[in-house]
Amino acid sequence: MSDGHGPSPETPPGWSAAEPPPYSAPPASPWTAPGSPEQVPYGQPYGQAPQPAGPPHGPGPQPPYPAQQPPAYGHLPPPALRPGIIPLRPLGVGDILDGTIKLIRSNPKAVLGLSVLAALLTSVPLAVGQAFVLDTVADNLDEPGTASAGTPLTGLAAQYGGTLVSYAVQFVVVTLLTGVLTRILGRAVFGGHLGAGEAWRLVKGRVPALFGVVGLMVVIMVVPLAAFVLIGVALAVNGAGVGAVLGVTVLFIVLYLAYYLYFRTRFAFASPAVVLEGRGPLDAMRRSWHLVTGDFWRVFGILLLTSLLVGLVSSILSLPFTLAGTLFGMFGAGSVANAVVSAVLIAIGGTLAAMLTYPFEAGVAGLLYADRRMRGEAFDLVLQTAAIEQQRQGWVHASADELWHPSHSARS
Repeated sequence: MSDGHGPSPETPPGWSAAEPPPYSAPPASPWTAPGSPEQVPYGQPYGQAPQPAGPPHGPGPQPPYPAQQPPAYGHLPPPALRPGIIPLRPLGVGDILDGTIKLIRSNPKAVLGLSVLAALLTSVPLAVGQAFVLDTVADNLDEPGTASAGTPLTGLAAQYGGTLVSYAVQFVVVTLLTGVLTRILGRAVFGGHLGAGEAWRLVKGRVPALFGVVGLMVVIMVVPLAAFVLIGVALAVNGAGVGAVLGVTVLFIVLYLAYYLYFRTRFAFASPAVVLEGRGPLDAMRRSWHLVTGDFWRVFGILLLTSLLVGLVSSILSLPFTLAGTLFGMFGAGSVANAVVSAVLIAIGGTLAAMLTYPFEAGVAGLLYADRRMRGEAFDLVLQTAAIEQQRQGWVHASADELWHPSHSARS
């Protein structure tokens, strides 16, 4: 054991000789059951501070107040082990946001590269549709008499057609991207790195289950919309007035927003459960529901805060390009070059917004999932034990991915 002034013979690799490690020598196996006698995740204290040899004030009368003793530094808890992007303990909001930023910075080629590709695929169809609509509107404003009856329909078809294509592509691309980013995050917690190719190789077997989760979520979100359409048709058939229809619409929007936020929070951990725990779609959604239970409002608040922060930053980044594209489309009607420039600028704005939104929201959801397991299942003990062994060996083995399986939880 070190005396606090020099290295110990048991100092693990990667630690500076000027600082003693915050834990003792690791156990022989990274899979030692948490709580067993041979597991010492934090190690022994650094040592007691020396006690004074005699009375602090020498012989003679003592002061009427008790002499202060030096603090017992040996009883201070050591800092949390942090081999990767987060400390291996229950996380605060700052830890989650900081860990997400570290995820992006520690592996920018894989995280940002894949995010840019996904953002381009989802932004281009929407940008083309918007540019076409802007060009059509500008033509009608310049020459109102030349507009035909089908012109507005053509513009709407282009706009909504581009939107539908964008959503279809987003459904596929974002689902795959979330799976790959979650796998990268699972290794980054230990300080390991995964390239995009290796991450995809590990995730591709879970793709059907990921699409199953997203498909079930779509069904959950669409059912109330279908009910609203039926109610609207019934009101129209019965000759309801405009006021009644407007009142029902406002009420539905409020109720649907609460419905959407509730189920989005409840199933926020379904994708991490599919990728990291190997569960099927229904099982993963049940797992997410269970993890959120007991801490719903905290999970909801962090997810909402993340959406607001990401939305604000992405809007600031995309606004100049979207505004410039809109102006090109409005004031350069009839020119193919202007239409192309408008589409490119709008696409750049959408790409900048999406390339930040996708990895940040996936990272926050993944770290919140880890936090809920650490709080509810003492999963931090499992992570600490494995991390100590990996630091002793000096590298992060691929078997670390298996730790996310629920069979390794300290509380099962």
